[in-house]
This record gives sequence, C-alpha cells and structure tokens, in this order.
Amino acid sequence: MKTGLIAGYGTIPIIAAENLIKQGYDVFVIALYEEVTADFSHLEDVEVKKFSVTQVGKIIKCLKDNNVNKVLFAGKVNKTLLFSDLKLDLTAIKLLAATVNRKDDTLMNAICNEMNSNGIEVMKQTEALGSLFVEKGVYSKKKPSDDQLADVEFGLQIARELGRIDVGQTVVVKDKAVMALEAIEGTDKAIIRGCELAKKGAVIVKCAKPAQDERFDIPTVGVDTLENLANNNGKVLAVEAGATFVVDMEACIKIANEKKIIFLAI
Repeated sequence: MKTGLIAGYGTIPIIAAENLIKQGYDVFVIALYEEVTADFSHLEDVEVKKFSVTQVGKIIKCLKDNNVNKVLFAGKVNKTLLFSDLKLDLTAIKLLAATVNRKDDTLMNAICNEMNSNGIEVMKQTEALGSLFVEKGVYSKKKPSDDQLADVEFGLQIARELGRIDVGQTVVVKDKAVMALEAIEGTDKAIIRGCELAKKGAVIVKCAKPAQDERFDIPTVGVDTLENLANNNGKVLAVEAGATFVVDMEACIKIANEKKIIFLAI
C-alpha cells in the first residue's frame, strides 16, 4: 500500500518525503498547487498529482484510486484561500457547512475525519519529521539579556493563550507589551506588523498549542523566519523546545549569527 503526502508550501514536504522513503514507505504525493513550492523530481518512483486545496473530494478519490491508506500533511497552507474566489468541490462545501467555525483545528479535524471515514489514516507529522524538533538552549552566539528573557517569558504566556483559543501560534512583544498576535495572516506578516510597531528590538515567540494535534499545524520556523525578523529590525526569535520544527538548523544558526539575531528554544 502507498502512503500519501499532502504537500503545501516550503521545504518541509521534501524532507517528509525523503524521511518516509528512508522508513520504507512507498510515497504518493498530492501537491496543493496554490501553495506547493517543492520539486519532487529528484525522488525516484514518486508519483505526483496536483490538486487545488479546495478539491477535497477529488483528493480523497485520487488517494483511494491509488490504494493509499495513510496520509501525512506537510507544509503550510494559507487559510486566506478560504476567502478567495477559488471554487470548492462538493465535499469541501459539505465539510465547511457542517463546521461550527473556521478555526484551524475545526477545519483540519473535519478533513481528517472525512479521510478516516474513507479508510485513510492521517499520520502524525512527528512520524516523518520528529528529527526537526529543537532542544532547549540558546543557539546563536549572541545571548539574550535579562530584559529580553523577561519578554520571552511574557510572550510565551500570551502565545500559549493564543494557541489555547486556536487563533495563532506567534506573538511579537517588546517591553512586556504585545505588538502583534498572529491570526489568519500567518507568522511572517505578524512579524512584519509587530516589528513595525516596535520600531526595533522586537521579541518573537512561537509555541505549540496547549492541546496540539500532532497530525497537523506543528509550529515551524526556518531561515525565512529569521531573515524576515532581521529585515524588520527584530532582535529575538524564541521557539518552544520539543514542540517546534526547525528547518535546516545549521543554516538558521548561520543566519542568526550573521544578522546578530538571538535565537533560542525555551
């Protein structure tokens, strides 16, 4: 039987595919064409089919037609697509109509339940990407000051509350004041907005939800996150140890040191 990989934005889908192959899985990729940026052409014998993020029924039919009984979600999907002019298929329309709200967990649980009802198990992201979890520590040469650590602790409290109500995972703070909270716009735009309000020296904190579902939406940062922070005069990126994926840690540390960013896991 094949294992499906539903691929969104970024390099994480490639990492997931490579790790699944190493584990002996026969990988079949569903590339969400509004989001996917990864190129799977170097992976031998990996078939790739492209669908819109709104074609839930067609995706499930394709998975079943190709004898896929497990799927893994990997890569970001921009929820603002729900408010674009994309046309939803009948399954997507039915799922949305049955949801009580448009929160991330609500939508993803509806999709996972639909997969399960069609005999397709949704795997935990950690099964393929657990090696990307970061351990506690300061990874940059530059160390946080006491005031910055106080901002990190303050930001962590706010971020956990934000996650508890399933709004976002990222907060931007300065001097124990909230500059920005991540919502539907995503981490990058929240960082830009928060750093602009802070002027300089902003502290960014990203953490998992208190009841994080490991099948989807595990918090992730990478080189792009650090460059975005640096380009907007931010100073600190703090992520939750043991609960955040860091893509290409070596490159992240290099960028943090080059840009004089403080990078730590708490």
